[in-house]
Amino acid sequence: MNKYISEYNSKKVTLDEALGVLKSGYTLGTSENAIEPTALFDNLHTLHGKVSDITMLDGIMLREHPFIVDPQYKGMVNTESIFLMGPARKGLKFGGVTHVPGDLHTVCSRWLEARDNHINVFWGSASPMDEHGYMCLSLCLIHEKELFEAADVVILEINPNIPTVYGDTEIHIRDVDYIIETNTPLPELPRSKPTEDEKTMGGYIASLVNDGDTIQLGIGGVPDAVAEQLMNKHDLGIHTELITNSMVDLVEAGVITGKKKTLHKGKMVSAFVMGDRRLYDFVDRNPSVMVMRGSYTNDPAVIAKNDNMVSINSALSVDLTGQCASEAIGTVQYSGTGGQVDTAVGALHAQNGRSIIAVHSTAKNGTVSTITPTLAPGSIVTLNRTNVDHVVTEYGIAYMRGRSVRQRIENLIAVAHPDFRGELRAEANKIWF
Repeated sequence: MNKYISEYNSKKVTLDEALGVLKSGYTLGTSENAIEPTALFDNLHTLHGKVSDITMLDGIMLREHPFIVDPQYKGMVNTESIFLMGPARKGLKFGGVTHVPGDLHTVCSRWLEARDNHINVFWGSASPMDEHGYMCLSLCLIHEKELFEAADVVILEINPNIPTVYGDTEIHIRDVDYIIETNTPLPELPRSKPTEDEKTMGGYIASLVNDGDTIQLGIGGVPDAVAEQLMNKHDLGIHTELITNSMVDLVEAGVITGKKKTLHKGKMVSAFVMGDRRLYDFVDRNPSVMVMRGSYTNDPAVIAKNDNMVSINSALSVDLTGQCASEAIGTVQYSGTGGQVDTAVGALHAQNGRSIIAVHSTAKNGTVSTITPTLAPGSIVTLNRTNVDHVVTEYGIAYMRGRSVRQRIENLIAVAHPDFRGELRAEANKIWF
């Protein structure tokens, strides 16, 4: 242990010394989500006028750091984001951020391939070192390990608030160049309060889930409503890109056991963890939790090894044949593809698997139907109609699997908001019949 402590201490530097590693023209990779490197992100703008044209790959940024939301720093860091959240959307408006399209399980490897599988610096946040010299990128492995392996220089912010989570999260002190010690509270996502419509949708979706199924859920009102409606199920398993607050409730209620899983029996497998402190405490040194690389968890071939796999995703709009626009509004990028295609395709290739899309029937305070005759011009089709089994709104379940175009149209009109059904039918008659 003394050997590792000595090596650790020899690599400790100040924040200013670590920032000095970054040079103009460098390519930078970072950790993200709940383990975004806050010391770096909070202070990156202080390099304004000293460096320029740094290219940074970003995933989900949760806080509004100056360098990404303030136009005066445009050109200092060119942020290439695989999934836009609020801060990145602000940067997108003034050109400080651009979007990198791609499925979660391949987007990083393809980004690296375009750069000869090399970056200058990886800067991440990790748990404190253990007696064996290991630290953990505990709460996110969407692309962290690939960036770490491709980097010339590795800088870690060691934060005692980060739990130790098992899986493929470990990094040894011998493979780290510089250490900064921080004590930043982790970003937390509070529990949502599902609306009545979301509770209704949750009930419909839960009716499509059977005892012993393995499920994938996300964050938000509808996924949380689904979780509430799953409380009477038995022996569910988890293979998901994201472990959330609601999954803790299901574990503690005895609903999630993983006993029926055909891959990683008894384990909750994910690429990242994001929620409140109770969730972070739940995953800490929990042998039932495995955080693995996104290239593994979201590989459709891996997902398909889970019999009875149920993929539950959401969309912004769905056309009358089942095409799903889930990441953009027309030509305006809103989020990203994420793992939607990965999990849907994986579920469809699983024994008795199902792909479910949830969508509110209206948007803009009920003035716009999200079920549309055709998608808006320029819309990005995230999930094509061949990869959707069920579309669920607060008005019911539209069955897509094995249905003809005519049957799909009829089923989707039936779950559209009543105020728009006549209009949808008239347009369908013009376009499709």
